[in-house]
Amino acid sequence: MAAVDVEIPKLEQNLRNLKLAGHVGFDSLPDQLVNKSVQSGFVFNIMCIGETGLGKSTLMDTLFNTSFESAPSPHTLPSVKLKAHTYELQESSVRLKLTICDTVGYGDQINKDDSFKAVVDYIDAQFEAYLQEELKIKRSLSSCHDSRIHVCLYFICPTGHGLKSLDLVCMKKLDTKVNIIPIIAKADTISKSELQRFKAKIIQELSNNGVQIYQFPTDDETVADTNSTMNTHVPFAVVGSTEFVRVGSKSMRARQYPWGTVQVENESHCDFVKLREMLIRTNMEDMREKTHTKHYELYRQKRLEQMGFTDVDSDNKPVSFQQTFEAKRSNHLAELQSKEEEVRQMFVQRVKEKEAELKDSEKDLHAKFEKLKKDHSEEKRKLEDARKKLEEEFVEFNRRKAQMATHHTLTLGKNKKGK
Repeated sequence: MAAVDVEIPKLEQNLRNLKLAGHVGFDSLPDQLVNKSVQSGFVFNIMCIGETGLGKSTLMDTLFNTSFESAPSPHTLPSVKLKAHTYELQESSVRLKLTICDTVGYGDQINKDDSFKAVVDYIDAQFEAYLQEELKIKRSLSSCHDSRIHVCLYFICPTGHGLKSLDLVCMKKLDTKVNIIPIIAKADTISKSELQRFKAKIIQELSNNGVQIYQFPTDDETVADTNSTMNTHVPFAVVGSTEFVRVGSKSMRARQYPWGTVQVENESHCDFVKLREMLIRTNMEDMREKTHTKHYELYRQKRLEQMGFTDVDSDNKPVSFQQTFEAKRSNHLAELQSKEEEVRQMFVQRVKEKEAELKDSEKDLHAKFEKLKKDHSEEKRKLEDARKKLEEEFVEFNRRKAQMATHHTLTLGKNKKGK
């Protein structure tokens, strides 16, 4: 006991005492998330839908202040094609993997009934690719490129007379699959008074047809006021330009006309700055999140229901994934056995039918053989009779020949005696 009493003070002398200041440290979690996100980079996918020549590529160049060098699209394509290009952008220390998907030939066909089908199929294909990656045993979602469309910029032709039927049908097909932001393209071709009436008519037509467009979120107090105000400006009337014009002492993106200059970043000229603020600076992460939690979840739910999976049984009790799998496996095996039995019965029936056909064919061949045999015998008999007749004629001929020869000899003898 004495030894123990001696060691305790020695241990206490070697211990390092920590002074607690009442600060735990998990308030650094936001900083940790920011650092991790900056290191891994961000992904954002934009789909541009609109008729050829509305300035979709030009607006993308203007939005991201770069040149994507996209080739102009022809007006002669027989169907709508989607072309997606991915770019690596960097601003300060933040890296962005941007994918721009363009609808080439949209609205150029005479028959526009199925123009939206290629767009819907493409969006579903990206959801399906992500779902298949999720369902793998060894998943790599962190390294897998997420190609799901986060926002759809729908370009409306600046007619001033409302939406076309194609616009309403396409947006109605897409409003449950993607965040739609309608924008009026080439807004410098329409006057301000007409533009306000045009915007009001577009919103009214969307509401009357039950089309749900993306609403900027107002649940965050820091951006609630701004987003509420911006929701009243939708659809944004935008102008894009790849040319720089010097206005005063500054060089800015603008479009030069004989009557003046349209400045892209001048809010009194167009809504480009509002669109860029809402799309990129304020709500990009919300669009990414809503794509995953709303649109993708809806697609995933429908696909799993199509596969036969459910969360509850007929008694509204929870069902585990394993139970569903075992039930589907049993049903699948039963269906396979049923199909196997059906195929076997069908095979036996076909064998019997084939045997009957072979027997009938054999009977026919036997009957033909007997007929040929009979015909051959008859022909042989006729030939034999003809041969006998010819022999008899030949014998008769020889007899007559001999008789004629004898008669000729006798006649010659008489003639000689008479002389």
